[in-house]
Order: sequence, then structure tokens, then C-alpha cells
Amino acid sequence: MGSKKTDANINAKMKLATYFPLLWLLAIPVLNVFYGLLNNGSGDVGNLMTDLDNLIPFIPIFIIPYLIWYPFILGMFIVLFLKDRAIYYRSLIALCAGLISCFLIYATFQTTVPRPPINDDGWLIGLVKFVYATDKPFNCFPSIYVLTSYIVLKASYRCSFERIARTAIFIAAWSIIISTLFVKQHALLDVAGAVLLAETLVFAEKLIRFENRKTSKEARAHKL
Repeated sequence: MGSKKTDANINAKMKLATYFPLLWLLAIPVLNVFYGLLNNGSGDVGNLMTDLDNLIPFIPIFIIPYLIWYPFILGMFIVLFLKDRAIYYRSLIALCAGLISCFLIYATFQTTVPRPPINDDGWLIGLVKFVYATDKPFNCFPSIYVLTSYIVLKASYRCSFERIARTAIFIAAWSIIISTLFVKQHALLDVAGAVLLAETLVFAEKLIRFENRKTSKEARAHKL
């Protein structure tokens, strides 16, 4: 009887241990400490708004996909962890490298996005006011929302998701990306810069993986 209990405890501990790598997700909030430190208008602050940005209207309903970003990123990394551990690690490394790159840019090239005056009421406007109150209009180029959503979207292409799930992820990711423009949190160049940075990081990760594979093959051939 005691032996069975011990085996059950060992199995439970081993099962729990398989989820420990999810703790690496804590690297994201740890790195985000620098976001708060840099999110101010001290020093020279640039403005990347263009005439095209001025044509984009302020649409309060887009605050909903904007706020979905938090559970979307966390949920997607948990799903990636469960479906493909390698893609989970690669995507998390790319994301963390992206955050560090963004913070270095914010430290040397700070930008802002002018926010529209809000005089209306309603729960959507209330959510917009909440976001504006808790997030200063700095740390704009490149957009972290766009960077992280795009990295997760790219990761989903490499996982064995069904067509419906893939479509849902695509819609969610691009809704978040577009929302940054319609709630006037970012400019078009912030979006473009984030997509370019994400593509660069994903390409670099693939390149490093290819080089490692090549080196290991050469080492095996040398042993033979």
C-alpha cells in the first residue's frame, strides 16, 4: 500500500516537473521592468506620425482586441509548449531578444504618438481612458504589441494546428496589430519596424539552427 502511494507521488512530481519550462515565461515580465523605466519623455522625443497616420480614424471598439493581447500571448505560448517544445523555446528566445532590442532602441531613440482628445463617455471610452492612464505615450518605435503578436503568428505556421485554429490565430494576431493604429497607440512606422524586427529575429534563429545542424553533421562525419 505504502509502495503504491510512493509511486503515485513520484509520478505526480514527474508530471508536474514536465511543466516547469513554462516558468521561463516569467522572463517576459522581468524584462518588462525596463519598459516602465524607459516609458517617459525625458530627453529628445521623436514623432514618426505621417499623413497616412492622420487619415486613420480613432475607433474605440478596437480597444477590445488591443486588450486581448495579454491573454493571447500567454495562451499561445502555453499552447506552443504543449504542441511543440522546440518551437516554444525558439519563439520565446526570439520574443525576449525582440524585447531587449526594443528597449535598446527606446533608450537611444525615444518616440511618441499624439493621442486624440476624448470627451465622450461609455464603457469602450472608459477602457481607452484606462489604457491611456496606465501607459504613457512613449516607447512607440517599434511596437512591442506588434512584435510579440507577429512572432507568435509566425510560430503558429510551424505548428500542426488545424485550419480553423490557424485562421483564428491569424485573425486574433492581426486584429491586435491593427488595433494599435485605431486606438492611436502607435504609428504605421512603429508597426512596420516591429514586423521587420520580428522577421529578422525569426530568420536569425533559423540561420543559427541551420549552422548548428551543419556543424553537428560535420562532426559526425569527422568521427566516421
